[in-house]
Amino acid sequence: MASAFAWTWWTPITENNSTQLRVGRLTKAHGLKGAIKLEMFTDDPERRFVPGAVFTLQVPTSSPWHGKTLELTELRWYNGHPVGFFKGVSDRTAAEGLVKAILWIDLDEAEASDEEDAWYDHQLVGLRVVRDGEQVGTVRLVEHLPAQDLLIVKTPSGEVMVPFVKAIVPSVDLEAGVVTVTPPAGLFEDLPEEPSDAADAASEPPGEGVAE
Repeated sequence: MASAFAWTWWTPITENNSTQLRVGRLTKAHGLKGAIKLEMFTDDPERRFVPGAVFTLQVPTSSPWHGKTLELTELRWYNGHPVGFFKGVSDRTAAEGLVKAILWIDLDEAEASDEEDAWYDHQLVGLRVVRDGEQVGTVRLVEHLPAQDLLIVKTPSGEVMVPFVKAIVPSVDLEAGVVTVTPPAGLFEDLPEEPSDAADAASEPPGEGVAE
């Protein structure tokens, strides 16, 4: 989910009329028994990565895992990094065949969070972005960074990255389809250039320069 207060890692896709959420990526084989290091895209790993959890795999069509799912049997932590063991992945060769695979889960709409000011990415994409009562663009994408979330806003002059923080995005109205922004000067428009010293000197009336 995305929030104006905290960063999270959620990106939706739609498959077979159901919404899926990206929750992780397999990054590197670990050891000789099929373990694989994980990069997690969820702020709730204790609920998402439990034994028996089943993930839809995003892999190349040439992969033998294409169209298959992957079941987690165990999650361990090594030096602060999550490492997963999966059903049917029993050795390093099998693990290496899954490196770079993206893990997705089906979204259960009943799980929608009751947390205030928190939204799923797919709820934000497409909303109108309004400043001072005027539309300046639409939300094209939500980017998730360790420090904060960013709204990628499509405007007539290009894309603008808006920090998704309360001071800049004070309001999200899903029913109205509107994100209200109060951006600092220069975020949606170019600031006028500072006059150069030469221009300042040229604009001074004769006789008012610095005396030698």
